[in-house]
Amino acid sequence: MIVQDVITYLENLAPLAYAEDFDNVGLLVGNKKAKVSGVLVTLDTLEAVVDEAVENNCNLIVSFHPIIFKGLKSLTGKTYVERTVLKAIKHDIAIYAIHTALDNALKGVNDIICNTLGLENKQILIPQKGTIKKLTTYAPLGNANALRAQLFKAGAGNIGNYDNCSFNAQGIGTYRGNEASNPTLGKKGELHQEEEIQISVTFNKHIESKLLQTLFEQHPYEEVAFEVTTLDNYDQNIGMGMVGELKNAQTTTSFFEFLKEKMKVSCIRHSQITKDTVKKIAVLGGSGSFAISAAKRAGADILITADLKYHDFFSAEGDIILADIGHYESEQFTKNFLVDYLSKKITNFAVVLSTTNTNPVKYL
Repeated sequence: MIVQDVITYLENLAPLAYAEDFDNVGLLVGNKKAKVSGVLVTLDTLEAVVDEAVENNCNLIVSFHPIIFKGLKSLTGKTYVERTVLKAIKHDIAIYAIHTALDNALKGVNDIICNTLGLENKQILIPQKGTIKKLTTYAPLGNANALRAQLFKAGAGNIGNYDNCSFNAQGIGTYRGNEASNPTLGKKGELHQEEEIQISVTFNKHIESKLLQTLFEQHPYEEVAFEVTTLDNYDQNIGMGMVGELKNAQTTTSFFEFLKEKMKVSCIRHSQITKDTVKKIAVLGGSGSFAISAAKRAGADILITADLKYHDFFSAEGDIILADIGHYESEQFTKNFLVDYLSKKITNFAVVLSTTNTNPVKYL
């Protein structure tokens, strides 16, 4: 198995097409064609983590956070980022970062938090926009059913709980081929009319190249007429944060104790407790102040997130309780999830859980 094979598994789980624009995800260091001896999974890639990879004979590190976030203008070892990258290169270790691609995945970071807390009726808190596209093409009447079936097989036509979704309209197509043409129907140099079906299907943007390849391979015409447009629809299965419900309402004080136990935290920074009980819970792993308004609109009693600043707590305004459990703490179970996922996919070499505590924040 090569590095690209592992990447394919990861991108089936969390396609990079849905990572945030500001992020730096994917293969950051190494050769995607290199044979894999082992995979080490970590939350952050530091020098100590590279050392751990060497000790465990792992030449691929799958990291949640990207070690290279901003552009590097030199590699002299003057910063922890440069030293880490240099050490990885020295030992021929590849580094892959998944970050906000997994943040936005339906079965990703926030789903992990929800499951840890036992939340039910889970929904994406901030659905992503611009992830849904539409393909429109035109096929001869006799070929339309077969072509449509192949487009569905390639992943098009899935809307919510439905599949094989399409819109079809019948009409007359016209064309005339020049001397270099080789028309499937009609003759070169002659105007031809053909009874055709207009087929429109929606699809998620990460499968566009696969879908177009299917279209070109399966369409009977020499020249395929098609259009691809991006829709403004919000995607209910892709986006930041989640909101769910406790099976039974809890008093706020008892929920805080429950939260500390489940998320393994010793303290929680929070806004004023303005609700005696909580039931609807919003979560957003990592820095989540931008989700406060969305959590309010969702009717959440509490938002669990991290990296809230002083003035962020004022924006609760008595409508919601804000709970900051720490950045590392909110994402700590991500590496366990990735190990479990990859271990089910890969059986011919080790997938190792990093034991290095990469949390830079310490408490007294």
